[in-house]
Amino acid sequence: MREDVDNADIKNRDLEDKGRDLNDEVQHERAILVGVDDGTDKNFENSMEELGSLAQACGMEPVGVITQRMENSHRGQNKGHKSLYVGTGKLQEIKEAIQFLEADIVLFDDALTPSQLRNLQSELAKPILDRTTLILNIFESRARTREAKLQVESAKLRYLLPRLVGMHEALTRQGGTSGSMSNRGSGEKKLELDRRRIEHRITELGRELEEVSRERRVQRKQRQKARVPLVALVGYTNAGKSTVMNAMIDTYMENMEKKVVEKDMLFATLDTAVRRICTGNNRDFLLSDTVGFIHKLPHALVKAFRSTLEEVENADLLLHVVDYADPHFREQMEITKQLLSELDTANIPMITVFNKADRCGMEDYPKAAGDDRIYISAKDQDSIRLLTDMILDRTYSDYVAAEFLIPYQRGDVVSYFMENSQMVSSEYEEEGTRIWVRCHQADRDKYENYCCSI
Repeated sequence: MREDVDNADIKNRDLEDKGRDLNDEVQHERAILVGVDDGTDKNFENSMEELGSLAQACGMEPVGVITQRMENSHRGQNKGHKSLYVGTGKLQEIKEAIQFLEADIVLFDDALTPSQLRNLQSELAKPILDRTTLILNIFESRARTREAKLQVESAKLRYLLPRLVGMHEALTRQGGTSGSMSNRGSGEKKLELDRRRIEHRITELGRELEEVSRERRVQRKQRQKARVPLVALVGYTNAGKSTVMNAMIDTYMENMEKKVVEKDMLFATLDTAVRRICTGNNRDFLLSDTVGFIHKLPHALVKAFRSTLEEVENADLLLHVVDYADPHFREQMEITKQLLSELDTANIPMITVFNKADRCGMEDYPKAAGDDRIYISAKDQDSIRLLTDMILDRTYSDYVAAEFLIPYQRGDVVSYFMENSQMVSSEYEEEGTRIWVRCHQADRDKYENYCCSI
């Protein structure tokens, strides 16, 4: 068994060194990563690497990786051993690794059931975090706006509620004879009080999030009335969505305060941002930066971020940003498509944006491949302009050429077309103002009485 631990330690020296390089002056919690491979997840190895990245994003130092191949016959209803996630022999290996590697915490690659969490805490006598809790902790530390904070708190409490057992070091009965406990009944458990508080807080959060959702619906109706197309950036976390948005702002806008957070890290963006990109000639579009997806994204997060993800469901066009330089980009594309399939996006057109082409030795970028794929570097202005052309071709495809003769007393109609269509030319005649425009079909129909073209 000692040999196994030694091998695990040698195998993961690079993880240990990488974690220490993050900040030599700060003492990070030393974490052991544990995963079960049941043969159903073709991305298992990548999933374990990602768990290490999540740990580092949480300020931890991965010092060892322990995995177990477990056939279906040994599994419970959830992934892994029914009561311990891992087998008893592997559990002993984890115990020895904790001592040998001086680990402070153990991280598991899957969501643990309440009984697994309780039993593992009892056996290992160390703090236990599963993948879902780790992601929730990262979201909690990165949330900045009121909406994001509400969404993360709601998701965390919903996930915590059934797992309260085993998360307290002491669940002794509390007396109820005096003070604030007098109205709660003698002998009520701390666990039961915590559950009651959490359920009450979840209800409060639900009401607050519904208010935010109503505000979003009002904003969305106003945008739809103005007929400005909505383009949503979607994709795996750290694929470059925020970089694409900031590059658009750099190219077409003068207000640098509109730029969003852009960092080479997992889940740098949690707060959905919508920016109006003004490309000229009344061909603007709204660009929405959304939270990134990840393998085994907690269902509680998807549910809590529902109001935010409605921006995706109501988009006129999706930009699926892919980190083309990542060796696992194909798997990441599949995961993104699976998560998008859970949303109502089947009929929304999509352009796949293969970003970071410059890191792959690709010399002939930017390059469009048909009307639904493009290879770019978000740091390259030519790439951004070519991507913008593709966006405009798709979002303004339902615009039609039209000629109108508008009486002088209807100057408001001329003003409307100047603000909401692509003006080609205009002339002043005896009967009124003649204009040639490219406008939305609905506007052509609305002002058909003044229309001269067939």
